[in-house]
Amino acid sequence: MNIDYPNQEQTDALRALWQEAFGDDDAFLDRFYSYGFAPDRCRCVTVDGELAAALYWFDCLYQGQPLAYLYGVATAKRHRGKGLCRALAENAHQHLKYLGYAGAILVPAHEKLSQMYEKMGYRPCTSVSEFVCEAGTEPAIMRQVDAEQFRLLRRQFLPEDGVVQEGDSLEFLQTMTDFYAGEDFLVCVSREEEFFAPELLGNAQAAPGILAALRKNQGHFRGPGAGKPFAMYLSLSDCPAPGYFGLAFD
Repeated sequence: MNIDYPNQEQTDALRALWQEAFGDDDAFLDRFYSYGFAPDRCRCVTVDGELAAALYWFDCLYQGQPLAYLYGVATAKRHRGKGLCRALAENAHQHLKYLGYAGAILVPAHEKLSQMYEKMGYRPCTSVSEFVCEAGTEPAIMRQVDAEQFRLLRRQFLPEDGVVQEGDSLEFLQTMTDFYAGEDFLVCVSREEEFFAPELLGNAQAAPGILAALRKNQGHFRGPGAGKPFAMYLSLSDCPAPGYFGLAFD
């Protein structure tokens, strides 16, 4: 077993592993490997020359210290149950610490994964408010903004204990969502047919007006709040756990 950065010859194998584990289509993978992937932000396990497991991360900041948002952790079906995921995670943690990261953060897809990561030392650190609402009668006054405007405005609307996510995170996010700003809110909206706003910052009561402005009857919103447990955190130094993490690429 070898754990290292991927090489150029492993790109197709990485895509195949991702599709096997998560079921995403080629269009999604094209976007991810064009805008969200960097070989130096990926660790993979090779067994007898075959790619067996991989994980990726995005760079982010909390209180001025670098964190790694672990993403796309997967083990090939034929290699599961052999401890490869734990070995890969432990290697990644050691490597991230060596590179100067203060901590690692991730968003488990379900409770079983939460339990697995808890055994690796992760602890729940943030929650979010999720709600579904109907469109209001009065549309919100808002404008569409580009990624750079969204970045600057997000720093203003982000809670004080929130994680800053920029760079490749926003490059990847803008392939899937549109950004809108109002006087007292900032929202990103998925381009999928069913309305989903993966992050609404500021005035959550603007949600019905946002739907009306975008001519949607109903929508699902997510933002800061004490509701659903969300992210888990592992400190790699003395950096405390953040209180809010918003842009999960689910």
